[in-house]
Amino acid sequence: MNKLKSPVNIHDNYHAHVYFEQETLEFARVLCQQANDLFTLQVGRVHQKPIGPHPKWSCQITFSSTDFEQFIPWLDENRQGLSVLVHALTGDNLQDHTEFAYWLGSGVELNIDIFRPS
Repeated sequence: MNKLKSPVNIHDNYHAHVYFEQETLEFARVLCQQANDLFTLQVGRVHQKPIGPHPKWSCQITFSSTDFEQFIPWLDENRQGLSVLVHALTGDNLQDHTEFAYWLGSGVELNIDIFRPS
C-alpha cells in the first residue's frame, strides 16, 4: 500500500467511506446519521458486507468541496478510531481510489482490480 495521505480539498466532489465491523456497527450508524443531520450530506446505506472495492463493511457519505473544510475535521475528530477513506469523484474510478484516495486513520487495502480492464 502507498504511503497514507491526509485529505486535501482539491476536487469538486468526494465520497467518504466509513469502515466498521460488527462491534462498531451501531457507532458507525450514529456517526453517519450525525453527518447527515449536522451537514445535510447524502448518506448511503450501511453495508454489512464488502461492496465494490471496499473490503470491509462501510457507509458512504457524499459531499462537495464547499462542505470539506467543516466536514473532514469533524469526521476525523468524531470517528473514534474507525478508518475512513476519502476519495475524489472525478469520473475515473481507478484514479479516484488510488491517486485521489486519502485516509483518516489506518488505510485499508482496496480491491482496485474491479476498476481495471479485463
